[in-house]
Amino acid sequence: MTYTALVTGASSGIGEATARRLAREPDTRLVLVARREERLNALAAELGGATVVVADLTDPESHSRIRSVLETDHGGALHMLVNNAGARWHGDFGDDGWANVERHMRLNFEAPVRLTEALLPLLRATVPRATADRRVCIVNVASTAARVGRPGAGAYSASKFALAGWTDSLHNEERAHGVHVGLILPGFVLTEGFPAEELMRSPLKRRLVAKPEAAAEAIMDAGPGGRAERYVPRFYAVPALLRAVAPSLIRRATAGGAFTTDPNPSG
Repeated sequence: MTYTALVTGASSGIGEATARRLAREPDTRLVLVARREERLNALAAELGGATVVVADLTDPESHSRIRSVLETDHGGALHMLVNNAGARWHGDFGDDGWANVERHMRLNFEAPVRLTEALLPLLRATVPRATADRRVCIVNVASTAARVGRPGAGAYSASKFALAGWTDSLHNEERAHGVHVGLILPGFVLTEGFPAEELMRSPLKRRLVAKPEAAAEAIMDAGPGGRAERYVPRFYAVPALLRAVAPSLIRRATAGGAFTTDPNPSG
């Protein structure tokens, strides 16, 4: 049975790696969404074909257009939605204020929420045609910044905290409809624009950095695999746990720049 999967931010990084990982699955039809048409077309050709949708997800009209493509080209079927597209702009709130918060919220929170709203009826309608091992699912790509905030990344954390909280609620709401909702929380991932070259020069610190392929596998775990959430790398769950039990300790640690997260710009 054909399995239709849509990946946003598919032109690079985690989104591209996820598209490549999904392409290895049998009878999978990919829908690749991002802003960079040339990159999407090249990836689609390399993978043996895919539906390409060039879109800026902060444009509300893009969501209905993506739904129309699924209805026209894929019979309205959608088994997997990967909300991956996102970005981060460094800035202290005292300097950049609400404007920086707003642009993070528009791309990292509002865009995936609105796209999910547009596509949720298709996901629900696909449930009767799905199989137990290839479930209908949504995977939201957040960040370890959704659990631990740090200086200069408050706006980014706000958007990812919001995404993580909404994901938890959506998971419980959609269980009755047969749609699984999972979350992944990447830390450092070696993607386009990766900022921490000093980490890669250190044999010890290099272990803090994951490859996009690791995030793609986590998406498979949190989507078809049915996991609630996954950290990438897995040990990034430790600071999140400490944040819950020893918040003062984590505040002191992050004030010195610890637990820095990858901005992971996509698409």
